[in-house]
Amino acid sequence: MKRAANGVLFLVVVLLSMRTPATAHPVPFSFLDLQLSAHGMDVSLVIHDFDLAHELNVPEANRFLNPAFLAEHAEALRKLLSTRLQLSADGSMSEPDWEVPEVLHDRESVRFLIRYPSVRSRPAYITIHAALFPYDPLHQTFVNIYEDGELTRQLILDQSMNRAEHYSGSSASANAVIRRFIPEGIHHILIGPDHILFLVGLLLLGGSPRRLLMVVTSFTVAHSFTLSLAAMSVINPSPRIIEPAIALSIAYVGLDNLLVKKGRDVRAWIAFCFGFIHGFGFANVLREMNLPRRALGWSLFSFNFGVEIGQLIVVLAIASLLAAIRSRSETAGRYVTVAGSLVVIAAGAFWFTQRVFF
Repeated sequence: MKRAANGVLFLVVVLLSMRTPATAHPVPFSFLDLQLSAHGMDVSLVIHDFDLAHELNVPEANRFLNPAFLAEHAEALRKLLSTRLQLSADGSMSEPDWEVPEVLHDRESVRFLIRYPSVRSRPAYITIHAALFPYDPLHQTFVNIYEDGELTRQLILDQSMNRAEHYSGSSASANAVIRRFIPEGIHHILIGPDHILFLVGLLLLGGSPRRLLMVVTSFTVAHSFTLSLAAMSVINPSPRIIEPAIALSIAYVGLDNLLVKKGRDVRAWIAFCFGFIHGFGFANVLREMNLPRRALGWSLFSFNFGVEIGQLIVVLAIASLLAAIRSRSETAGRYVTVAGSLVVIAAGAFWFTQRVFF
């Protein structure tokens, strides 16, 4: 149903652009078709003559519907559009080969055919950056992506979102997803002070390797579950709820460290319960990456695996440091636990206030 609705939308846009009088500003659309096949990648770009005339300061837009006039300005148009449309295949920018532009009288437009000779097989993933006409804030680029002649994806690029990625349905695409999202997961956990501080709070009391493993595993199981649910749009709590809740979880861990004394160690349960909330926090980051729907499973697995690698790095570093301090002086170890817990409480309280009231 969604694909059918998108198809109707594209048809309406085309019809509107065909019916708009040449003397008026047309509906501000361009059309980008990408053909992916075993032989490589070919691109078709259709642009209304009004936009071309505006960019080259030509007073009469319909002059671009004259093949001779169009041929005369073909090089200037190629230079202009080359700076505003960039496509990369498998992470490498490919040099495009622009063919002679073609007049489309019925659409009052010009079609540019672009070949990529260096792309000799189906790319596993492509990156599209299209900012064609910055002068017009309403301008949109409608993108169709075909694989072996079958329409597999449609999207719209505009000033608010002028970049997109596409992963093809191939085994090489799965490898590309893994190569991208594992580093993203590692990077996110290492630059996320709230997640790191939550882990630090859980580790401050120390314990045997088995005990610490239970704590970390509980956190992993919980956040992996909610991360998957949110990424698949099964449940999507608002960040206005999740982000303050994450801050509260940090403050709670620090407070529990000060109150636990000789009582039962329930850090594994704390990690498990609050792990559900942190999973939604990870999902908010993942959602901003515009997950490839055709490789959703691999992207989820890869990002989460990267998070676990980053988490393991943090746990090993902090646990080793705390163990070294305690081995030298039990008193120093207790001071570090108390001081560290106070820092965790203060940071959690600060973030909660900031995220709720500012």
